[in-house]
Amino acid sequence: MVKRCVLVVGGCTIAVLVVVLVVFLVVVLCKKNNFKDTFIQDCERKTAEGHSTYCVKVWSAFEQAYVDHDPCQVPPQAYDHLLSIAPPLPKYNWTLFWSGTREVAHQVSGGCYQTLEDTMLGSVLDGKTWCGKQGSNETFDSGCPGWTQCVNNPVRSFWSRASAEFAVVACGDAAVLLNGSRDTPFDPHSTFGSHRSQKFTPGLMKGARLSVVLVTKDNVGANCTDESLKNLQKELKPGIKYICKEKTESELLTCKKNQDQSCVPCW
Repeated sequence: MVKRCVLVVGGCTIAVLVVVLVVFLVVVLCKKNNFKDTFIQDCERKTAEGHSTYCVKVWSAFEQAYVDHDPCQVPPQAYDHLLSIAPPLPKYNWTLFWSGTREVAHQVSGGCYQTLEDTMLGSVLDGKTWCGKQGSNETFDSGCPGWTQCVNNPVRSFWSRASAEFAVVACGDAAVLLNGSRDTPFDPHSTFGSHRSQKFTPGLMKGARLSVVLVTKDNVGANCTDESLKNLQKELKPGIKYICKEKTESELLTCKKNQDQSCVPCW
């Protein structure tokens, strides 16, 4: 009787372990494929191609940049091939850049202005974390280096390279929302400062304007005479007109709310 009980208990224990193992493997495999599946699905929703073949091609180019690489040794140029087959498509006269004003920039862009995060790759990867590891062909979405942990991490390098490309293809008038509450509204070491401002191409923006909008809270902060903005002007290539305006967050958001469906600039 005792022997039978021991066998039953032992059998139950083994069965439980098998179930746990199966569940673990299912979870791991699902998580492994989840990033790729989400990437392709989001790509299909954003691309005019409307089928998975193109997005599978984009995914392949994307993972080639970082898979089987040290996650701190993925330079911006690793995404050159990806951006050659899935470049950001410009929206004439409605390009919007931002630095330190992410939330308000996306609130006022609203279907009119186009930010980098509104492009296909930008929307697919916005808020995502990814990396690879040497000796592995997998994509990981956890255990990856943070933004400041190392300069050449996969996420930071992507946004740096994509930002530069977004500036290169900009055509017509463009605007940039800078944080006027900061000591240095135009920071040459920020993503915009180091990868966008010097990339504007006069050939594409010939005779066009770059409207710099200093966004502050309750008119407290920098103004258009700030020294850092003079440095921004110096970095712009000949042929691009520079305009600076000062706006509070509340003014921009109220303007956008009252616009309804129109696309009149709020500055």
